[in-house]
Amino acid sequence: MTEDPFIAHRGLLFTVAYEMLGSAADAEDVLQESWLRWADVDHSHVRDPRSYLIRVVTRQALNRLRTLSRSREEYVGEWLPEPLLTSPDVAEDVELAESVSIAMLTVLETLGPTERAVFVLREVFEMPYGEIAEVIGKSAATVRQIARRAREHVAARRPRVQVSRSEQQAVVARFLAALRTGQLRELMEVLAPDVVLIADGGGLVVAALAPVHGAELVAELLARANQVVAAFETTAVWLNGAPAGRLEIDGEPSAVSVVVENGRVTRIYVVRNPRKLTRLNELAELSR
Repeated sequence: MTEDPFIAHRGLLFTVAYEMLGSAADAEDVLQESWLRWADVDHSHVRDPRSYLIRVVTRQALNRLRTLSRSREEYVGEWLPEPLLTSPDVAEDVELAESVSIAMLTVLETLGPTERAVFVLREVFEMPYGEIAEVIGKSAATVRQIARRAREHVAARRPRVQVSRSEQQAVVARFLAALRTGQLRELMEVLAPDVVLIADGGGLVVAALAPVHGAELVAELLARANQVVAAFETTAVWLNGAPAGRLEIDGEPSAVSVVVENGRVTRIYVVRNPRKLTRLNELAELSR
C-alpha cells in the first residue's frame, strides 16, 4: 500500500505555507484546509501530486495571507516571524536555510501577497513560470515580470554577506556569553556599530515597540535586561536553519536570531510573544 502523496510531501507543503505566511500556526491551518480539498479530489486524475499539492497549498496560503494583512497592520509593536526549532541538517541545504531564516522571512513580509507567492515558488521551489501563472491566475509573462521585481526587492534588503556555519556558531556563542554576563564592554565587542535590534512582544510582554539602532543603545538595552530580572539564562539552539539562542527571562522563553557580518552581529531578532514560542521544544520538518 503506497503512502498518500499528501503525507509523503507534508514537510514540503508545510515549508511552502510557512514561507508564505511566516507563521507555523497559520501554516498548519492552511495544511488542514488543503488536506480537506485533496480528500475531495479523484487522485487517479492527478498526474503530478507534488506539483498539484503545492498549487493547492499556495492558493490557500494566499487566501490566508490576504485576510491576515489587516491584523498585522494593527499588531502592537514590530511583527516578526514565528521561530522554529530545526536540526543542523536543515543548514546543509544552503538555499533552504536562507529562505526560512528569520532575516529572510522578515524581508518577505515587505512583499505583497502575490509577489511573495511568486518569489517563494520560483526562487525556493523552482516551479516553472507556467505553473505559477496557473496558481495566481496571471499570464506566464506577467509572472516573469513579478518575479524579477520581487528578486530585486529582496536583493536590496537581504543580508549582504553570507557567512559559514562555523563563523555563525562562533559569533552566536560570543553573543550569548556576553548576554549572560550583561557586561557592556563584552556586548560592544560582538556588536557591529550599526547593529539593529527588532523585538516582538505582541503587546503581551515587555519588548521594544520600535527598532533600536546602534551598538551603544542596543548594548545598554541588553545589559539592562539582564540586570533587572532575577533569572537570565541562555542556551544555544538551531532556529530556522541557523545557530541561534533561546533565552529564559524569569522563566519566560524568548527566541533570538542574529545576522552576522565580518565577525560581528549586525541584526538581532528577539521574539518574546508567547503565542509564537509554542514550537521551541519540537523539531520542525522543513524540506523542498
